[in-house]
Amino acid sequence: MHFEIINKIENIETIAVGGRIRDIMRLRRQYGLGHWRKMKGFAKVRLQSGSIRKAELHWYEAHGIGKKKIKIKRLLD
Repeated sequence: MHFEIINKIENIETIAVGGRIRDIMRLRRQYGLGHWRKMKGFAKVRLQSGSIRKAELHWYEAHGIGKKKIKIKRLLD
């Protein structure tokens, strides 16, 4: 699903860190070593259809590497 984040991601929480991340080996192989964290937050997004919805987003991030693999986990409205 293609989407665009419209506003700032809010209520950011860490879900998992390091070895607790199921895909940690793939992240390290694809993007490099880093202190990887799986994160969760909420933001308004514009979907491919053009509609604007509030969504729960999940992504991985590491210091010096940035946010990777941002995806919509669920739509809230």
